[in-house]
Amino acid sequence: MVRRSTKSTLSLLLATLVAMTIAAVEAKGQGSSDSQPELSTPIDPLRPGVAEGKLFDELDVHNQLRKAALLDYTVLRTYRVADLKGKVHAEEVGQMEFHAPDQKSFVVRSEEGSGVIRRMALKPLISSEIETAAGKQHHDSAISPANYSLDLLGEQQVGPYHCFVAQAVPKRKDKYLFEGKLWIDVNDYAVVRIEGHPAKKLSFWIERADFVRQYQKIDGFWLPERDQTLVQVRLYGEKLLTIDHRDYVVNAAQKKVATTSTQETRARANVGAN
Repeated sequence: MVRRSTKSTLSLLLATLVAMTIAAVEAKGQGSSDSQPELSTPIDPLRPGVAEGKLFDELDVHNQLRKAALLDYTVLRTYRVADLKGKVHAEEVGQMEFHAPDQKSFVVRSEEGSGVIRRMALKPLISSEIETAAGKQHHDSAISPANYSLDLLGEQQVGPYHCFVAQAVPKRKDKYLFEGKLWIDVNDYAVVRIEGHPAKKLSFWIERADFVRQYQKIDGFWLPERDQTLVQVRLYGEKLLTIDHRDYVVNAAQKKVATTSTQETRARANVGAN
């Protein structure tokens, strides 16, 4: 009974933590050192003319443009809870579908591992994302001057993306904000990577919580590629929750209309030529 209760507590803590982590980074539309991916590229000096105010302004303008242009997408998600030895406790795979401005839905494709963790942690996490998109849960977690100060550290290569790197300092102790580092693409002014921990301790039971979110550029949009959250739970040890995002299809309806229109134009041209 005690073991089952402990598992339920862990599951709820994981769900709470990751939901808060995602709330802290989704506003863009964005333990063991071996468990968290680290960047090995050097940080170069910052180019002239880049300041905190300019970075915030450009980030906001570009985010609004991308938000207006993003009409729909589908993505295959894999949610996985494991220990640091790689033992998987639970896994949920499914397709998340988004339709602007605020509709998300999730269809499960496969499930493995502990039903308790899936029911108490993964499913509430997915439901929380859907409700947040629909405006049923509102938390001011945007990367904005109202919530953060940015200490610009320089420029750094993150995979194929060249980025400004800054230390993000929250302006208040809020569990929906984070403290850590932020990487912003120098050309697109899009968030490429975030790493840190919640600005406020989540509970007595969570001794430590660190996360990394990596973005990828697909058809001009910056969308999540991988989330990794390391949780140190009192009396239970470290657990790792990962979310992999792959097989994106972006603005499918718009592309279908454009393709149909092109085909019709070619057909009319062929008829006229004959």
